[in-house]
Amino acid sequence: MRLGFIGLGNMGGEMARHLLEAGHTLNVYARGERSRAHAGCLGLNPLSTPAEVARASEVVFTMVTAGVDVESVALGPDGIIHGDLPGMILVDMSTIAPAIARNVGQRLAERGIAMLDAPVSGGVAGARAASLTFFVGGDKPHFERVKPLLECMGKTVFHMGPLGTGQVTKLANQIAQLACLEGAAEALLFAREQGADPGKVREAILTGFGASRMLDLLGKKMVERDFAAGIVAALHHKDIGVAVGIARDAGIPMPVTAQVMQQLNALMAAGLGEQDTSSLLLVLEQMMGRKDN
Repeated sequence: MRLGFIGLGNMGGEMARHLLEAGHTLNVYARGERSRAHAGCLGLNPLSTPAEVARASEVVFTMVTAGVDVESVALGPDGIIHGDLPGMILVDMSTIAPAIARNVGQRLAERGIAMLDAPVSGGVAGARAASLTFFVGGDKPHFERVKPLLECMGKTVFHMGPLGTGQVTKLANQIAQLACLEGAAEALLFAREQGADPGKVREAILTGFGASRMLDLLGKKMVERDFAAGIVAALHHKDIGVAVGIARDAGIPMPVTAQVMQQLNALMAAGLGEQDTSSLLLVLEQMMGRKDN
């Protein structure tokens, strides 16, 4: 198929590579220097605007940072909406507020362009290995049309319901994930400060009901004090901020998530936003007055 891809960052570049390897033609737009470098590595010459990408493509994928970026790429002066190609499908794989996804989708639908929200879980490692999980919202026929394309980039693809439910699912994933991650950091710090070997404690807990993917994967990074980013903490800060804002407006009590948000705020204030989110351990250590990182 003739595909478009906008957002060739650390994850997007890997995902685009899998589409090329599957034999598809790729038209790309590179917003920044890193994206242009990734386009060059893929042997692609970026087009001048998102609108040009839309005109040349049957399906356009976007993988950008925040809701404002999606709105700019989709609805801006040179946005996808001006590609004006009825029947085209936009698949936004960013993590943004569900309300923004629905609004962008409604605006595109007025021009005959369909939209799916399809945020992903799995990080850079999952993008590299084509093992991502997709949470997809939107009309089922459009989902069925693009599902084989998503399967080029991931191993698990869920259709969650109408447009916006993909984002709801991704934010729920982030809420559960970050609660487990903060719990892992506190558990390992507690173990160490009480005289136990945190590495052994982690191995023991992983055999019981205290086990979690976060304790397994990022707990290992904490034990080894390897805080190089798998997913930069700033992205989790952004996602949990979106979830907390929605919950506040809807009157949904989320006391654990609110506390996690405070810890993420402290992480950002400490200048750790470009490190891995396992750096939540460092925030706890700084609260104790320790700076042995």
